[in-house]
Amino acid sequence: MGAGIKSIGLKTLCAVTMAAAVLPLAARGEGFDTEHIFGFMIGTDVGTVGEREFQSQTTGRFARSGGSYRAVGQELEAEFVPMRDFRVELGTTFMAHDINRVPGFDDRRQLSWQGVSVDLRYRLLDREAAPFGMTLALETHADRVDETSAAVVRSHGTELTLAFDREVIPDFVLAAVNLSYEPEWTRLPRTGAAEQEATLGMAFGLMAKVRPDILIGGEARYFRKYEGIGLDELAGQALFIGPTAYFQLSEKSRLTATWGVQAWGQRAGGSGNLDLVNFERHQARLVFGVNF
Repeated sequence: MGAGIKSIGLKTLCAVTMAAAVLPLAARGEGFDTEHIFGFMIGTDVGTVGEREFQSQTTGRFARSGGSYRAVGQELEAEFVPMRDFRVELGTTFMAHDINRVPGFDDRRQLSWQGVSVDLRYRLLDREAAPFGMTLALETHADRVDETSAAVVRSHGTELTLAFDREVIPDFVLAAVNLSYEPEWTRLPRTGAAEQEATLGMAFGLMAKVRPDILIGGEARYFRKYEGIGLDELAGQALFIGPTAYFQLSEKSRLTATWGVQAWGQRAGGSGNLDLVNFERHQARLVFGVNF
């Protein structure tokens, strides 16, 4: 990983976005399918019974307090819908880190297999038959490399998300809200030390259909990180804001691109208007999926 990852990532995101915008459009569909239109958030749709998908999700996190920090994760996922309103996703992730002179982190430049995950989603309310859609998602993961520091760990965590969405203007503008709780348990094999932490999150997204198969909008995500899974002590908080774009490339393939910038943050006991100790300055995600 070179020093130009952030610049390359921005250029790649812009190039993919412009290229997708001029691709031939698929036939116009009615309403929204919100399963994959967001980047960091989720919608309430879960697919139809028997549906199978492969998804590649690339997530980049850049810039922390002091030094140089770049972390890119590549997750490969298989999704299927075994029954109505219920979706299962199995995934595995590889990580690349380039960390240099960041306080609290060892200098590292490495590529590693991080771990595996299982994501279960159940739709409680279908917005076609209710005032809004509502889905409960439970994602659990087991990791051998820490996502943030790249240290060797034995870690497992769960992200519990309650998602809501509703068409504000039918077939034109859709709004979504996510509420999340993410506890995580980590043990360092070298020392035997154990750590616990938890993150509370609230996110709001808005997407508009500018062309039949192109949606443009944005996501605002607010997080509070705590020491201990019982929210014992606040470590820091941050607000990320950025654009999201969704492209239906063909009848069976799709692309979602999003970029979030930490617009405000505060570390517990610290000063300033950003928290670059517990969170990154920039977060980006590119998701490509295909049905089969």
